[in-house]
Amino acid sequence: MSGVLVFAISGALSASDKNLDLFGAFFAAFITALGGGTIRDLVLGSTPVIWATNMDYFIVIGIAIVLTYFFKRHIMQWKKTLFIFDTIGIGVFTIIGLEKSLSLGFNPIVSMVMGVVTAVMGGVLRDTFVNDIPLIFRKEIYATACIIGAATYILLNKLELSDEYNLVLTTLLIIIIRTLAIRYKLSLPRIDRSAPE
Repeated sequence: MSGVLVFAISGALSASDKNLDLFGAFFAAFITALGGGTIRDLVLGSTPVIWATNMDYFIVIGIAIVLTYFFKRHIMQWKKTLFIFDTIGIGVFTIIGLEKSLSLGFNPIVSMVMGVVTAVMGGVLRDTFVNDIPLIFRKEIYATACIIGAATYILLNKLELSDEYNLVLTTLLIIIIRTLAIRYKLSLPRIDRSAPE
């Protein structure tokens, strides 16, 4: 729920930057927080999706809207704190999506993809909705950290490491990769727009 709250706040902030109304802000917050998990569940055939049977998600998103509406200036001052929670969120959401896929009997590759989808697709939907280039397509390591963490989880699972340790270690790995990438401005190579000589 902490991850949902932070993701929802980031969606509401994006809506605020684009001068959207409260409905637009709620929609942006909702798809940011729950879009990835919704896509995962629909692809895996796990229905009803989790928010359809748990009103707590709507309450948390509502709290995010209220906090953003009344305390946007203060929230922006906590940008580093939001980054930390966002990074924790993508780590936890990656492994949650991965574990759910594995528990439903899907193969490791599909499960890795679903882990990444859970973590990043909400942000892709948000950025598309507010007419921005999605974060995962920019010069920044984001989804790559999730992929590495998911692959590590699969490997450690094959080595029969306990689920509890595996969850903690791989989530921490994602957090560390993402944090180091921002700290040292690490990124994947870009495709140069200029034609080769």
